Order: sequence, then structure tokens, then C-alpha cells
Amino acid sequence: MLSRRTKAFAAVAGAASFALIATGCASGADSASEEGGPVELTIATFNDFGYTDELLQEYMDENPDVTIVHNRAATSNDARANYFQKLGKEGLADIEAVEVDWFTEAMQYSDLLAEVPDSAKGRWLDWKEAAATDAEGRLVGFGTDIGPQGVCYRADLFEAAGLPTDRGEVAALLEGDWENFFDVADQYTAATGKPFIDSANSVLQGIVNQLETAYEEPDGTIVATENADIEEAYNTVVERAVPISAYAGQWSDDWFASMANGEFAAMLCPGWMHGVISGNAPEIEGWDIADVFPGGGGNWGGSYLTVPANGKHVEEALKLADWLTAPEQQVKAFANAGTFPSQTESYADEDLTAFTNEYFNDAPTGEIGIARAEAVTVATFKGPKFFQFHDALQNAVTRVFDGVEDQTTSWNTWVTEVSAF
Repeated sequence: MLSRRTKAFAAVAGAASFALIATGCASGADSASEEGGPVELTIATFNDFGYTDELLQEYMDENPDVTIVHNRAATSNDARANYFQKLGKEGLADIEAVEVDWFTEAMQYSDLLAEVPDSAKGRWLDWKEAAATDAEGRLVGFGTDIGPQGVCYRADLFEAAGLPTDRGEVAALLEGDWENFFDVADQYTAATGKPFIDSANSVLQGIVNQLETAYEEPDGTIVATENADIEEAYNTVVERAVPISAYAGQWSDDWFASMANGEFAAMLCPGWMHGVISGNAPEIEGWDIADVFPGGGGNWGGSYLTVPANGKHVEEALKLADWLTAPEQQVKAFANAGTFPSQTESYADEDLTAFTNEYFNDAPTGEIGIARAEAVTVATFKGPKFFQFHDALQNAVTRVFDGVEDQTTSWNTWVTEVSAF
């Protein structure tokens, strides 16, 4: 069995983006000559895509005239703001990562993006590739990861609360609908006096990602405030998730620190979250992963690489994006950061199927990821304004969590806000 410790990712909330210049070729390579001379390629991502210095160095070793500069924004929100401010103008990287929640928004400007080469088409899950194909049939996004979710939990804290600790028993305990999940959470909170889960808005994300329709119909009709499923999701989160959550949302300094200090016992956990946990609680030995998710299955997250059509090095950037999203490299990225591949060939790769994560008590995260991916039955339609609608609804939950507004008032505030979108 292949066993590796997930690369630690010391995420710092609110930090400015930083650049990692992976060296290994001639200095001063900032542009390509007409004769095919040295070129410096910039790639902009966020969070942790698993693109380590070592992985990027592999490409540079194979392409000695290329230097790669990797810029990583602190959050997806920061990346989104930069992307739409500069798309079609100047200032974007040669390769820009786009998060799935705002990818449909980016697809409105597909004419500003370079097309994926024919040789790469067909390597992705059908729904992953379809979402990146515009009305003219142009594939303009290289799929990176998807986010099939399990439940990460602190076995030591479960034991202290009188709950089972074996990952199979935990999966059986949490099997079923959201009400069962909340009932178990209530048991933990009653026994310990502490929150069960990290954040209320992660639960909102999990529930919304199980809906076929959230805020917009595929034909562009806005249904946000009229969708009974969205109102039910909000009410469920406020009534059941807020009381058992440590925080309203994620990505704060306190949230990062709490992965190590035992403030909560569980997290809804896509593969890309594994590296976040291990990077922020490297000395904690209690974290484990259960092959289960409330309500069946859910996909949270996933991204694409895009190449701005007006970039300085479009052809070279397409080659690098192609290489980074090939099955072999995506399996390596998974090993580095838990970013689960969206390439179908990778699911037969022994480096994925036999992968275990030492940090999570040697959990078979490759097998768990495949099982969780197969449990996903709904791909929520996320229209161009999904990010705006959802961010505003998260703010509504936060207002209730913070005691700023009550449940009804905060919902009505959200209705007023989204009517202006």
C-alpha cells in the first residue's frame, strides 16, 4: 500500500498572495523569443491545488527553457475579484485557476479564454467537461479536481463523548439524512458542552450542493427567493446547525487554529480539505475520515485552469495546463493536497486506489474518494450569479449566528439584498 503524509499547507487567512519561483533554468527568462527561446510562465491559484515546487520542477526539467512562477491567493474570493477585474485587459497570469462556484460566471466570457487542445478532450468526467464547454462547443477550462465529501472527525474527541471511533462505525453512526447527523451532533454537544462541527455555513454549502436547482434555472430565470428548497436549507441551518457549530464560517485565523485545539470534533470534508487540516494541526494524532455524508453524497468544490486568450504566452500556457491536468499529474496533486482527480483514467491508477493518508490514521483516502464520488447523484446548477446569491445567504446565516438579526429578519434582509442582483 502506498502511504504518504499529505503535504502540510500552512494557510494564513487574509494573507496577501505570494509567489513561489521554482528555479532550475536560465535566469532572466521573462519572455519567449520568436525562435522559441526562454519563457517565464505564471500560474495563479488559491488555497492548495497540490502544485508543489517539486511537481512544477518536473515540468521545468522536461522543458528547460521554461521557468514557472506560482502565485497563490489566500482565498477563492481574492482570486475571483482579481480575475474579473482584469479578464480581457492586462495583469492576469498566463494560467488562471477558477473555482467551480464562480466558473459559470467566467463562462459568460468564454470568448476571452483560449480553447483546450483536442488532444486533452475526453479525459474528464462528462459533467466536469460539459460545464466548461460553451455554446459554440469550445472547451475553455482544464478540469483539475472535484470535491466528493466524507466526514473528517477527531477520534479522540468522539471517544471522550462516548461515541464510536472506528471509521466504519462512525460511518454507520452518521449514515442517513441530515436529521440523523444533527441528532448525533446534539448528543456530542450535550455530552461535552462543545460544538460538534466547525461551521454552520459549511453545512449550508453541503445541503445546497445536494439540490438540483439553487438560485437560478438553466434558462437564466432567477428563483432564489422563491425556491422552497433554499428557504428550507436556510431554516435547517439556522435551527439545527448554528447551535452545534463553533463558527459561522470558515477561513478565519481562529478557525485555522481550532483544528488543533479541539474546539470542534467534525468537519464536512472534501479531499482538498485534508491538506488544510494536516497543515494546520500537524501534531494532532486524532483526525480520521469516515466514508459517509449526510443525505447520501455531495460534491463541494473543484476547479478549472483557464488560459486568457490575450496572454503573453498562450501556446506555452496551454501546454503547461494540459500537463498539470493530465491524470498522472492530478494523482500526484492528490497525494500532495488531497485534491481528488476529475480525470476518469486516474480512478484505475494504483497510486490513487491504494493511497492511504498517514496523518488521518492511515485512512484509505483514495478508495474513500472514489466511493464518495460515486455517491454523488446531483450536480447543482450554478448559474452566473450563484456566487453572489450564496455568499449573501451565508452572510444571513452569519448574522443569526452572531446575534445581529433573528432568523426571520435575516432571511428578509437576504431577500431584499438579492432583489438588487
